[in-house]
Parts: sequence; C-alpha cells; structure tokens
Amino acid sequence: MSECTHDCSTCSANCSSRDKGSAPESMIEKLREGSKIGKVIAVVSGKGGVGKSLVTSLLAINAQREGKKVCILDADITGPSIPKIFGVGSGVMSDGESMIPPESKTGIKIMSLNLLLPNETDPVAWRGPVIAGCVKQFWTDVNWGENDVMFIDMPPGTGDVPLTVFQSLPVDGMIIVTSPQDLVSMIVGKAVRLAELMNKPILGLVENYSYFECPDCSKKHYIYGESKVDEVAAAHGIERVSKLPIDPKLAALCDAGCLEDYEGNLLGEQDI
Repeated sequence: MSECTHDCSTCSANCSSRDKGSAPESMIEKLREGSKIGKVIAVVSGKGGVGKSLVTSLLAINAQREGKKVCILDADITGPSIPKIFGVGSGVMSDGESMIPPESKTGIKIMSLNLLLPNETDPVAWRGPVIAGCVKQFWTDVNWGENDVMFIDMPPGTGDVPLTVFQSLPVDGMIIVTSPQDLVSMIVGKAVRLAELMNKPILGLVENYSYFECPDCSKKHYIYGESKVDEVAAAHGIERVSKLPIDPKLAALCDAGCLEDYEGNLLGEQDI
C-alpha cells in the first residue's frame, strides 16, 4: 500500500478521510482566543551558524518601521538568541489562562524559551518531540494579541521542529538564509526541497557574510570568495536575493541587545 498523500482527489481508497465526502482534518493548531496574526513567515537554513537569527531580527525591525505590528516566535529552542539581540531578558506575564509575551523597546513581541529559564545559559536537554511540543505551545498558549506579521526563527536543518512548524502552524512562506561557501548550492537545495515537500512558497534568499566593506577605501572584499548566491537563486527560481555584509557594528549591537538602534536597511524593500 502506498503512503497516504492526504489528497483524496488522486486516491480511490476508502478511508476515514473520505467519510461523508469530507477532506482530511487540518493539522493546523488554533491560536489562543483573542490573538490574530496576519502572515506567518518562517526563516530557515540548511545548516547552523549562518546568521538566521540576525536575519529574523532585521526582518522584524524593518517591518516594524514600516508601521506593521510585529511579533517573533523563537523556535530555536536549544539555541535561542532572539531575546539577547533585542535586550529582552524577562517579562513573560500570565493572564491566568495564557502567557503574554514581553515587547522590545519598539514594541516587537517576543516569545522564547530563554525568557522562561532561571538562567539564560541553562542548557535545554530535551528530546525532539518535547522540543516540538514546546514550539506548538508558543503558538497555542500565548496571547499574541493582534499582529500583522509573525516571524519564526527556525532551528537549522529539517528535523522535528521544522516539520512541526510547517504542519501545525499556518506558515505563509519561507525565507532561506545561507553563507557564501562552496556548499551553498547543496545547503540551499535542501531548504528548497523542504519548501516543496511542505508546499510553502520561498519569499527570498539571504546571503549572510557576503562581503566586507573597508571603512577606509569603501572597497568590497569577498572574504569567503566571490558570491554564487545569484546563480543558486536563479537555478531554483528564487527572484528576491539580499546580501548582508560582515559588519562589526551589527555584531556589537546584537551583543549589547540594541539591534533596533541600527539605522540602515540591509535587506532592502520588503513585500511581506
């Protein structure tokens, strides 16, 4: 017997999904009553250490500056860094039924496991299903209020958490983050394949550590070699590409929890 595709239009088998002519029951979890989120954007990578949390944060900051109501769900449970980037160390409240996320100084709502730990350096030694369940609870048990867009900072790879997010949350699209190394084609290819399997559109590709611009002569130096991201994007039909430089100012602001003080827009115009 072949594996169920959950598409009754292409299947002749009689099963519970076809009962009374109904479609399979949706696996999408419901938001907490009183919460409303317009779009859900997942920021993904095929490997770790490419600056996914930085890109998530910059996307949120840019959307906030455009006048949107923004929130971030930190799904990187074992390596959360969003609270540090925004200088949010605590502040999760409860209304007796749900958690209320704290806000950054510009009003971006943030939910991360690090906000619930006694110490931010405490390790999270949990197995995959428990971690995935925690991410679902951040969707169902948090009173997010009304937001135009939620950005989800995903863990790297294609394991339990990414599958849980794409199957349980109404993700509208993905943004892929990579770096300018020889493996970029393979790494982006994995993320693209995941998007195809989950039937999610790819909204853009961001290459981090793309170049270093000398502060004295303004010449761009390609530390990791010439960028191949445009060719990779074209091969996968990705139209929107951004290239982030190696900028010590960005690193310093992230370490200080003050990324919202960064005045530039490194990602260009957004249509989210």
